[in-house]
Amino acid sequence: MINAPRHDCEYADREVDCQEATERGFQAVVDCMLDAGWARSEMMRALRRLIAADNMTQKESAKVEADLAIARAMMRAGKAL
Repeated sequence: MINAPRHDCEYADREVDCQEATERGFQAVVDCMLDAGWARSEMMRALRRLIAADNMTQKESAKVEADLAIARAMMRAGKAL
């Protein structure tokens, strides 16, 4: 079970709360990977790459959404693309 944020809005310790909520699941992943035979250094590099790939995907998705919003607005305004 992952704890939800204490408040819906931003608050001083929100990142700390997120880290604490993530910690148990993260440790379970680490333990499973170590049990499977992966070295801690390999696992940490893989996790960093996964985070970087996720960040890139999020940025690309945001760019596509922005481009689509602009195209829709131009179409509503009757302008050709």
